[in-house]
This record gives sequence, structure tokens and C-alpha cells, in this order.
Amino acid sequence: MKESADPLENLRTIMACLRHKEYGCPWDLEQTPKSIAPYTIEEAYEVVDAIEGGSIDHLKEELGDLLLQVVFYCQMAEEKNQFTLNDVAEGISEKLLRRHPHVFPNGDIDSFGQVSAIQSAQEVEKVWEKIKKTENVKPKKEGVLSGVERGISPMKRAIKMQKAAGTVGFDWKDVAPALGKVEEETNELKEAIDKSEPSEKIEEEFGDLLFASMNVARFLKFDPEMALIRANRKFEARFKLIEKHVAASGKGWDDFSLKELDVFWEKAKLELYQTPSLGLTE
Repeated sequence: MKESADPLENLRTIMACLRHKEYGCPWDLEQTPKSIAPYTIEEAYEVVDAIEGGSIDHLKEELGDLLLQVVFYCQMAEEKNQFTLNDVAEGISEKLLRRHPHVFPNGDIDSFGQVSAIQSAQEVEKVWEKIKKTENVKPKKEGVLSGVERGISPMKRAIKMQKAAGTVGFDWKDVAPALGKVEEETNELKEAIDKSEPSEKIEEEFGDLLFASMNVARFLKFDPEMALIRANRKFEARFKLIEKHVAASGKGWDDFSLKELDVFWEKAKLELYQTPSLGLTE
């Protein structure tokens, strides 16, 4: 196989070599779409982390890792004559043209440049929903929740199920009762722990608490996964400052009580508040 001047074509060639039955990599040859799916999810989260970190070089690297996942799937599919990377690119191109009639009125690139009648993102979303309904050629399953896909993160699926239930009136009008439900589920979790309920019961109550929290996120219109990613980064930044304070003291971790470490935690919070960049840079 020869090297190409096209970087994407080179990547496809490298992947084909890695999957070569005689000369390829044993690990790559063992993989299936199902086995690499967890890596795809991990790489997607690492892209988000790179965006949050603010490093362009890091983002470029993580996007490359995510692109590799797409090429990997396509190589495995091409080996079975199912589809190719070109098929995937053509499919998404057709979808973009079809779902943006305000940008491509004739459904092709040649029609780009005409005046758009849509002036807001909200209007675009309404158009998308109408178009997506016409695209749904799969036989509909019975049930309000049947349209909620399963191959998404649990957090997103919880919110989508809550939205679907809301379409038939099974929903609160505002965030207040949703917050009340979080409090209710917290109390039930505490009660299960206090009563030394079986671990399965405690886990169930904890799951209910998480589900109720997703409802709060839905009403407040933010992505709970992004909120958790940012909370993780904030904790990491604060804990790194605690490590610095411990190191500067000349003592070990065992020499401090939790109360003393908590003093360092409060100092870290103040330092991050006064210098926000400490929590945003790698």
C-alpha cells in the first residue's frame, strides 16, 4: 500500500493495514464494533474535556482519536461489504442538505447563497423537528417512550424519557416540584441507609435520586453531563491546590486530620475564586 497526499486517505490505508489478516495487528484484528464502542464513548468525553480545558493542541489530538474511531468502524464494515467511509460521508451530507432548506433551498450545494427566511436558532429547531418526522420510515412501536433511543448515555435517556412523558401531560409546570422530588428522593435514600436496607434497595433509591436530578437539569435547560464534567474539573483543580499545601507543609497526608484538610480545601476555593484560570488550564 502506498502513501497518499491526502491525510484522510492515509488514515484509511493505515487502518486497513492494521486490520490486514496476514500482516496486521493482532489486537486490531480481534476488535468488533461492539468491543470498541466503549472506547468511542471515552474518546467523545475526552474531546469535551479538551474543549473545557481550552487547549487547541489537546483538542486537535482528541479529535484525531475520535476520527480514528469512525475510520475503525468503517473499515470493519467495509470488510463485510456493508458500507464504507465514503458512504457514511455521503449519508451525513445528504442529511445536512435535507435538514437545512433555509440554507440549501433546492437540497443541493449549488442552491447555497439564497436569502434565508429563518432568522433564529429556535425557528431552525422547529424546522428540524418537522423534517425529522417525515424521515421516520421505521414502523412505530406502541407507547409514549418507544421513540426514546437506547444507545445514548443514561443521563440523556432519562431527560428524553421525561420530555416524552411531558408530551402527554405527565410533567410538572416548573422546576419547584422537581426540586421537591430531589429532596424527597434524598430522604428516601437516607432512610434506606439508616435502616441498613439491602445494597440493591439502596442502589435503587440512589438511582431514583439521580433520575429526579435529571428532571431539575431539564427544567433549568442545561446539560447534566456538561455540569458534571465541569464539577469534576473544579474538584480536580481544588484538590491539586490541596496537594500543593500539603507538600509545602513538609508533612504527609497522614499527619493531617480531615478537619485540617478541609481548611486547605477552603483556601483552594478562595484561590480559585481569585484566580479562575487555575481551574481552567491543564
